Amino acid sequence: MSTAIAIAVSGLVLSGCSVGGGQRTGMGMGHDTPMMGAVAGYDVSNVSCSAPTNLPGSRVTVMLGERGRMHMGGPSGPPDSRMMLRAFPATVRAGQVSFVAQNMGRRTHEVVAMPLAAGKSEGQRVPGKDGKVDERGSLGEASNSCAAGAGEGIAAGTVGWVTLTLEAGSYELLCNLPNHYTNGMWQGFTVVP
Repeated sequence: MSTAIAIAVSGLVLSGCSVGGGQRTGMGMGHDTPMMGAVAGYDVSNVSCSAPTNLPGSRVTVMLGERGRMHMGGPSGPPDSRMMLRAFPATVRAGQVSFVAQNMGRRTHEVVAMPLAAGKSEGQRVPGKDGKVDERGSLGEASNSCAAGAGEGIAAGTVGWVTLTLEAGSYELLCNLPNHYTNGMWQGFTVVP
């Protein structure tokens, strides 16, 4: 394992600051891939801030990013970009859950927690003309750079966090900036009793 990858994985596990800058890994990737394969083909930016270490409840690290070098600019991605959102762990016990979102990409991202209705699957929401899904029913979001709660988005190379109280059930974590959901920024999340 290269030093940059080891640093990136350590940073995710500890939700620390520094993870190798601009490095690309060669690990496998998929929505059900464990953390060790979460950065395959995705560039990794330095993370310049971190969440408090004493957040309440279960701590879930959510890694955000996009494949390849995309030009800097607005938060929107082209409709055919490859983006990712990966939560570790993807199953926790009911109660307080602190989501720590690390934007390791080059675009602004966010994490929105949405319940999944019975019989529905993650990745099936239909975006509107604006490239965003309907957020009615949202339980909260991490979209503030180097701070808790909602804001203007988690800037590249920064961390945002939110603590929610979740009941047992199925949820979907997603980025709802224009075209990001369509481009792969979603993951199922399970809360058990």
